[in-house]
Parts: sequence; C-alpha cells; structure tokens
Amino acid sequence: MNIKNKIVIVTGASSGIGLATAKLLTGKGAKVALVARSKEKLIKLSKTLPHSLVVIADMTKGIDIKKMVKNVFKHYGRIDILINNAGQGYDAPIEKININTFHKVFDLDVVGPLVVMQQVIPIMKKQGGGVIVNISSGTALMYLPNMGAYSSLKRSLANLSLTAREELKGYNIRVSVVYPYITETNFEKNTIKDDVEQESEGDGPLYPPDPPEYVAQKILDAIVSREAEIFAHGWMKKLF
Repeated sequence: MNIKNKIVIVTGASSGIGLATAKLLTGKGAKVALVARSKEKLIKLSKTLPHSLVVIADMTKGIDIKKMVKNVFKHYGRIDILINNAGQGYDAPIEKININTFHKVFDLDVVGPLVVMQQVIPIMKKQGGGVIVNISSGTALMYLPNMGAYSSLKRSLANLSLTAREELKGYNIRVSVVYPYITETNFEKNTIKDDVEQESEGDGPLYPPDPPEYVAQKILDAIVSREAEIFAHGWMKKLF
C-alpha cells in the first residue's frame, strides 16, 4: 500500500511509539489523526505535522472513542488506516493481581482497540478496503514472572486481530499485529506495579531496547506489506 494522502488514526500519539509513528507516516505523505488524552502535547506535535488533526480521547471510554472516529471521518471524509497503539503495562505476580486494576488496564489494552475497530470497519467496508494495525507486545509470546496480566491482555489483542483478519479479508480489509520488543519510551515508567520485587543484577533484558523509531518502521512495514504478524526481531518468531 502506498500511504501518500492516506488518512491514518494513531492512538497514543502523544509520546513513544505513537509519536514516532505519527512523524514517520506524515513524512511519507499520510494525513494523521493524532489521538490521546494529552491536549497540549498533541497541539504542539500537530504544528510540526502537516495536515494532521488533534482529537482528544480517553481510550477507555466508549463514548470518547465513538466521537473520535466520527470527528476524524467528518474532517477527512474517509479513514484508510487505523493504528491501535494506546496501552499501559501492569506488572504483578498472579497471586497479587488487583482485579480492579486488571479491569482498568483491560479496558485500555483490549476493549478500547476493539471498540475503535468496530467503529472503523463499517467505514472501511463502504470504502472498499483499509488497514488495521494493532500493537501487541513481545510479552504476548512469552511466560514471564510478574507479567501474566499484561501479557495475557496483549495475547488477547493479538488473537482478536488475527480473527478479525480472517473475517474481513473478503472486504479487502487487512488486519495485522506488531510485536515490539522493549522500547526506549516512558512505557515502563507508566507501568502499574503491584508487589513486584526489585530486579537484581543479571535480570535485565537479553538485548538492548529498541528506539521508538525502529518500531514505527515495523508498523509501516505492516501497513505496506499487509502481513498478518510483524515481529520486532526475527528471534521472537521462535517464541510463538
């Protein structure tokens, strides 16, 4: 797919992977709807991205999501690509998972992307096609202590995505999943942690973190190639 002049929704666009993706796609000629809760950050970003649109939305609230899609469609007249990137981490041993916290993160990491998909799919069907890219996590391919809550949510998102891919292929709508590795963003800083013991030396990552721009390129690869799954690194495929 040539993304020049394509209309793209990027959720979680105010920082990290979403920010890098918005910049990359704009540089390739796309028109990007910047979606997040951080109004000031998005307005500042929008001034640097031609033809972009700022849409403030809480991705845990269905009414915000529906209004967001409606506003994007009203402004541009179409929606070609959806990138579900907004999300939050939650680390806790299985025994200590706070059910209320789990519900809140579930609403952001799984329900939010699902609701956006449900809103854009009818639009894409009428247009004759589209692309949806959902950002999962490498943890969805692993069984890591203290990460059962988060990895299960990202595994759920991946399964929803690949099922949607099968359901929608007859409408020329391609749904893909991207599995990032650890990325140099504020994600870990914003991750909720319950009863997680401090890591000792030697418990760090096997490989250095990737810059967000690297993951943004993987997202672009998913859009262009329309492949079902895009892994940040080849070795991650062996984990599945």
